[in-house]
Amino acid sequence: MDKLINLETNEIILQQLIQADHFLSRLRGLMWKKDLPENTGLMIHPCNSVHCFFMEFPIDVVFVDKNHQVVHIISNMRPGSLSPIIRKAKYVVESNANTVSKQVRIGDRLSMEKSNGL
Repeated sequence: MDKLINLETNEIILQQLIQADHFLSRLRGLMWKKDLPENTGLMIHPCNSVHCFFMEFPIDVVFVDKNHQVVHIISNMRPGSLSPIIRKAKYVVESNANTVSKQVRIGDRLSMEKSNGL
């Protein structure tokens, strides 16, 4: 499992970053989940738009370009809603509402680092 790091602040943003990089895992995303563990996020790759249909909790969505730079942020996206298409985005990171959106800004660069698994 990976950690998500903000390279501008050198802070660990998420302790666990789950990858959704196959058709079914991207399609399913967080649908029908009751919650997302604290300090955990879902990276959907490739992705430039998300929906919150069949979700039961609000999320933060960070859109990131090919250079791992944040290009758009949606804070507290509600169940049943649809994001705009962010053309520059190559992937998104979803997390619990009002978490990651408070730790990154547009223009910040992000990095993934392998966790120790301890």
